[in-house]
Amino acid sequence: MGRIHPTAIVAKGAVIADDVEIGAYSIIGEHVTIGAGTIIGPHCVIDGHTTIGENNHFYRFCSIGGIPQDKKYAGEPTRLEIGDGNTIREYVTINTGTVQDVGVTRVGDDNWIMAYVHIAHDCQVGNHTIIANSVQLAGHIHIGDWAILGGLSAVHQFVRIGAHAMVGGTSSVRQDIPPYVIGTGDPFRPSGINAEGLKRRGFTPASIKCIKDAYRLLYRRQLTVEQALEQIHQLGQDQEQRAAVQLFTTFLAQSNRGIVRP
Repeated sequence: MGRIHPTAIVAKGAVIADDVEIGAYSIIGEHVTIGAGTIIGPHCVIDGHTTIGENNHFYRFCSIGGIPQDKKYAGEPTRLEIGDGNTIREYVTINTGTVQDVGVTRVGDDNWIMAYVHIAHDCQVGNHTIIANSVQLAGHIHIGDWAILGGLSAVHQFVRIGAHAMVGGTSSVRQDIPPYVIGTGDPFRPSGINAEGLKRRGFTPASIKCIKDAYRLLYRRQLTVEQALEQIHQLGQDQEQRAAVQLFTTFLAQSNRGIVRP
């Protein structure tokens, strides 16, 4: 067994990798599994049917795997799954899922989740995201890979935020944000694409141009979403460009809440 502080409480049924560190006064429930290399800071509570991968770091006072804040919840054994390499800072709360959705809340790999963030039941958070201080995610929200959410932002339940999108601080997000889109405000207003982030992630200039063209068709030509989609499908001269555009078009086709507008 790894380094477990003598004041920590670990239930008999918990499955803890040999090198896991558990800080002072932390509590680990009986249905919890924690992978190798993970560090649990002091005063954390990890309970529920929760599976945590490898090399995560939970800072002090986190509450992980608590029951959903949903009046319909009736004690069902819903789950929380957290991947590998995540940094989860102070006072973060992440709840398990509900049977009204897929029954599991998921957080992927290599996410940077800052202090006081709340991730509610049935949220699906991808990989490599940054969720800044005090962001509040209501239930059933989907966050794509590499998305960035600025501090003090709030996201309405069932909203989807696409991959590589960037939400400015103190925003209120009430409708879906397509991939690559950047903006801010209450309500959130799109202002362009996250070109700098795409450059850092290796997107070619030609692919970024295709994404800019798709954004203009959707937001600058006074077209309906359906009309814009018809023209966006024609963008892209090679496989990489078409893949970048397809991420955009697939998201639009699957939007249920409608997309954000300027």
